[in-house]
Amino acid sequence: MKKNLIFFLFICLTAFAASAVSLGTQADSAYSKEDYARAAALYEQSIATDGPSSTAWYNLGNTYFRRDNPGKAVICYMRALKLDPTNEDARQNLEFVRSRIQDRPEDDTPFVAKLHQSVVSSATANAWAWIAFASFALLCGAIALYIFSRNVSLRKTGFFGGIVLIFVCAYLITVAVNAADNATDSNFAVVTTPSSQLSSSPRATGKSGDKIITIHEGTTVEIVDSVDTPDDPVSPRWYNVKINNGTKAWMRASDVERI
Repeated sequence: MKKNLIFFLFICLTAFAASAVSLGTQADSAYSKEDYARAAALYEQSIATDGPSSTAWYNLGNTYFRRDNPGKAVICYMRALKLDPTNEDARQNLEFVRSRIQDRPEDDTPFVAKLHQSVVSSATANAWAWIAFASFALLCGAIALYIFSRNVSLRKTGFFGGIVLIFVCAYLITVAVNAADNATDSNFAVVTTPSSQLSSSPRATGKSGDKIITIHEGTTVEIVDSVDTPDDPVSPRWYNVKINNGTKAWMRASDVERI
């Protein structure tokens, strides 16, 4: 009787171990077999069950790209970069997909702002926080050197070094805060429909004067405001969006998905 019980437990444990193969591993296997529909479903289930990760979003983005779904691919790559800005594979694939979509809005961001954003996105918020802490520790050391040192040269080094470190520390704190904001920001969205009509007002009308421009799947927009339109049979919510700093209009909320 005891032998049968042990054998039964062994069979159960073996079956459990076989079923415990991670969803990510199963998704990887489906992807390698070019079964992209199953791979996408498994990656999504893995994210929902095990929690999101930069690698999981990156893999799901690759799967959507293989399924000729650039909008979803862009969303996944952007979510991967939100979790890990240092994921260069996701960044390169995002740029590649964007180079193939129909709309390529001109980036009119000022050079200084663009340079600052590239610095912010070069590391995670936690990494920048530690770097800012290290700069603050150096600042404290410079202050101590100026106050306690009896050597004139060392005191000058502490004084002028401290002045420089004050600005460096302030900037690094700003970068860390901006990196943290980027990780939680949901104001950006991607068009997931084949095309979407930008309008001058938040309503669906047949007036050509209300139409501004048509944008297509995969285009990224920044959501500035939203308004509910319960009486609108086409879309109960509209977003006021920016494509770049110079183009601002309304579009249906159902045409985009937030990052």
